[in-house]
Amino acid sequence: MGKRSGDGFVAHKATLVNALNRVLADRVTVCGYTVGRKGFTGYVKALAGSNTVKVVPASNADSETHSNGKRLKVVCGSTTSYLEDMAWIGDNTPMTLCDVRVSPKRVVKPNIGGLELAEALGRVLPFTAKEDNRPVLQCILFKAVEGKLTLVSADGFRLAVVVLDCDVEGQALINRDELGGIANALRKAQRVALGFEQSGDSLDGTSLVLDTEAIRYKWRGADGQFPDYEKLIPTEANVIAHLDTVETGKAIVSLKALADSKSYPLDLTLDGGYITMTSPDEAGQTSIPAVFEGECKVRIDGAYLAEALRACGGMVDFKLTDSKSPVLFEAEGYQLVVMPMLTADSKPKSEEAETEAEATESEPEAEAEPVTEDTEATEAVAEAEAVVKAEKPKRSRKKEKVAVA
Repeated sequence: MGKRSGDGFVAHKATLVNALNRVLADRVTVCGYTVGRKGFTGYVKALAGSNTVKVVPASNADSETHSNGKRLKVVCGSTTSYLEDMAWIGDNTPMTLCDVRVSPKRVVKPNIGGLELAEALGRVLPFTAKEDNRPVLQCILFKAVEGKLTLVSADGFRLAVVVLDCDVEGQALINRDELGGIANALRKAQRVALGFEQSGDSLDGTSLVLDTEAIRYKWRGADGQFPDYEKLIPTEANVIAHLDTVETGKAIVSLKALADSKSYPLDLTLDGGYITMTSPDEAGQTSIPAVFEGECKVRIDGAYLAEALRACGGMVDFKLTDSKSPVLFEAEGYQLVVMPMLTADSKPKSEEAETEAEATESEPEAEAEPVTEDTEATEAVAEAEAVVKAEKPKRSRKKEKVAVA
């Protein structure tokens, strides 16, 4: 990025600005002085008079002349300025730090594409847990083995898995909040090398390292054990439909407009070459053509379905086993498992029998009345009405989500 000059450095201004823009920390340590990253970046960018910038600690003579104590000296062309330690840092500036280190030539041997990794992160980050009581599910699992890098996330109802080519070995859990902004930085990187560094004897001491031509990123792995996610991915499917995510997404939007809350379950019926999406209250219905064999019906949370389609993009395989088993969305190198919502039809018969038994036991016993002709006639009519009602299918509005263990 530049060359050393005494205790400081000389760098190309545009290169320095580009590097600072890709830093994720809010505080930057330059030649032993700490300054706010955004303020320092904006200042260097605004400098005029030369394409190069020299940054060095101010000498004693400079400090005495300007009666300002220790400061950071910045020279660009005919412009010379002195920056105080902790410049552009306020009480609310997050305590995230990075160092600016300059070398004449930084060699990075890439083992993964920056754009490819950025897209992969965008496919797993939305499916992490939001609750603080599940810290492991707030993390992304990076697992590299046998030339494949697997990124995994789960929130209890959904499971996302991305597989990339990467010749490296290691494993680490990284909190999703620490990865904020890295996707945009990776899109600007020309070369990316991913690796793992052991800081202890256990897996919990493993750090994830991303080297680019300008920035080196390092995250210490979180403590904990990620669930055995492979057991949760369906291996068989009775119905496989090929969906256009764009057209299906448009159909969902029309049904969402009819919902009176953020939660809007959708009943998906696959039959006759069409996927019919219906609101449980039958307020709206839409059908889209699809290629599949067989038939099936399942209820899925509308918001979950929309997010799944956005994450997959393009054409996706929609795999179903039955109405109560996990649903699998599968694209090239990407798998997304979504748990369905239970309905009266999808509940096991044993559960329904228990519910009916409890209802029967809770009914109070009626007092015996003398039997007359009018009584017999009334009982006959009641019995006939009960038979008619029993023949009509019961519609249940009850819905519940099945959590991924």
